[in-house]
Amino acid sequence: MTEIIIVKSQEEAGRIYARCTADLIRRKPDCVLGLATGSSPLAAYQALADLVHKEGIDVSQVRGFALDEYAGLDPAHPQSYRSTIDRTVVKPLGLDPAKVRVPNGNLETIKDAGRVYDQAIEDAGGVDLQILGIGTDGHIGFNEPGSSLTSGTRIKTLTEQTRIDNARFFDNDMDQVPTHCITQGIGTILKARQLVLLAFGAGKAEAVAESVEGGISSFCPASALQMHPHATVIVDEAAASRLRNRDYYKWAYANKPDWQSI
Repeated sequence: MTEIIIVKSQEEAGRIYARCTADLIRRKPDCVLGLATGSSPLAAYQALADLVHKEGIDVSQVRGFALDEYAGLDPAHPQSYRSTIDRTVVKPLGLDPAKVRVPNGNLETIKDAGRVYDQAIEDAGGVDLQILGIGTDGHIGFNEPGSSLTSGTRIKTLTEQTRIDNARFFDNDMDQVPTHCITQGIGTILKARQLVLLAFGAGKAEAVAESVEGGISSFCPASALQMHPHATVIVDEAAASRLRNRDYYKWAYANKPDWQSI
């Protein structure tokens, strides 16, 4: 069963992720982190950066793979995921930029980019810890409803709702939001050894409930996490508001042994 942790704030969620990730880096200095963009992981990245600097953790060997990238958007564009990962993860943590990869959205080579990216992840030994957000329609990465649960990294057409949700990053101008992307597939994501999904706010409540308590379906891509042997979903009270078993999740976490990490 997926572990559900209900927290009071994004900062509390960030601290849980940060402790888990910092401990992983200490155990395995050349670990591979799966990196997501969007607003949900920001507090987690900041908390991890704080721990890295406070505890003097060596991150020089840490490697990373981003979930996705817009198709046809210049990597130098401030809202490209290459730029976003550099700004929110690489620089704050002090990672080696050469060790952090983002899918190649160049239209001239995008046809083969998915296969190349999945091979690069495999060559790196696979992702140790993948952080995820969730869309209001249940998408993870850019795997929109209807995506194959065994899919690899590939080109996807964004739904209108996703483009509306992401317009805030493009001066609320829908015309600036790309219509296509390249994204790790659900099958690729599920190969990571550990998954941590973060969700905050009432707008995510329906997607969270369907993902963790509904049936497994390609029409709620995040429901695939139910099939993963080591997945944790961390949500605030608002995002947990539609969970039927939320009282049990709170009780289970409150009584979790000190020796058992997420």
